[in-house]
Amino acid sequence: MRSEQQPAFTARYETGLVALMFFVWGVVFLDRMSQLYLMPYIARDLALTDKEVGALTSATAVSWAVASLLFGALSDRVGRKLVLVPLTIVFSLLSGLSGLAGGFGELLCVRAAMGAAEGPCWSVLNALVEQSSSPSRRGRNVGIVVSAGALIGLAVAPVLTTQIAARVGWRLAFLVAGAPGLVLAGLMARYVREPQRPAPTAAGEAMAPGALRTLRQRNVWLCAIAAAGFMSWLFVQNAFAPLYMTRVEHLDPRTAGLLLGAAGLGSFVLGILAPALSDRFGRPAVLAATGLLSTLLPLAILIHGLYAHLWLLALILFATQGGQAIAALAIVLIPAESVPAGAVGAAIGLVTLVGEVIGGTAAPLAAGWLADARGLAMPLWVAAGASLVVFLAALPMRSAKEAV
Repeated sequence: MRSEQQPAFTARYETGLVALMFFVWGVVFLDRMSQLYLMPYIARDLALTDKEVGALTSATAVSWAVASLLFGALSDRVGRKLVLVPLTIVFSLLSGLSGLAGGFGELLCVRAAMGAAEGPCWSVLNALVEQSSSPSRRGRNVGIVVSAGALIGLAVAPVLTTQIAARVGWRLAFLVAGAPGLVLAGLMARYVREPQRPAPTAAGEAMAPGALRTLRQRNVWLCAIAAAGFMSWLFVQNAFAPLYMTRVEHLDPRTAGLLLGAAGLGSFVLGILAPALSDRFGRPAVLAATGLLSTLLPLAILIHGLYAHLWLLALILFATQGGQAIAALAIVLIPAESVPAGAVGAAIGLVTLVGEVIGGTAAPLAAGWLADARGLAMPLWVAAGASLVVFLAALPMRSAKEAV
């Protein structure tokens, strides 16, 4: 479906762009996930119920979802840079503002507004990287950028934020999480170049809105199903695993942060390795394998005996956290390669929208209800089932060459 022409950028610029977008996405995901890792402190300080914990996660996801589609489609028309730079400034300021919240309602409003600024960054920066990459390095480049969410958001964030919160409080931790985005916005404004927008390749393509064109592609909807499973797995697991570890297994929040940091480091490794392998072995096959592997992570957290051997639990979490690989394949590469180049932002945004509404919004709310009714183990069983959805959705997907 996609033209395989070489982008009109040098290899040096391509490498620099990947490095810059790596840090941008890392900071975006750091800001989003910091709330989950700080939740043992926030819930105690603000007297939150498990339902309110789920509602905070869902509020961010709803605004993230809608904004990702709208601004992703807008960036197809007006350009990536014009959308990306201002929103990076906005979400960085809102991250710091989270630390000033005096109660559940205030925090809910701030996190919802932050999701509206962060969601477009995901779809727009990945469209920018995908379109600025050589075809032979597309999977590798997207994998590197998306894996920053694992290294910074899943490995560094739980350790950094919980250590800061333990020493000076969770409010300052939010301020630290948001500050780097302002620096990165300045770098993007100076160095990022706009990829060439393609001319229409088929009759009527110029008249069809990008979001509508994506509806014709089977892979896009299969990716939307996979994204719903993936985001359910990701947000339910990360919202409730720290609570399960601290309340049920009675770990110190800093120890729980270290365990989740080990999982994040593993996601960083798989996030680079799996998309690179998909350049050679095909996107759907690698996605199916990664989804199946990731099912083991929430199940490991539920095994009581592993808490007597924390090093072994950390190793299992490291080896089974395929989240960023799934994101790169199911939300970026496969949908982007299944639509015309002028609809890439809309395709990524549409898949993100479905995933966030179901996996980022409905799933945490349902998991919070189950946790209140049946205990904190139930959300982790939900997460395990959600990862199996990724595996099943990948099986009927077609490769990019077959997706037309």
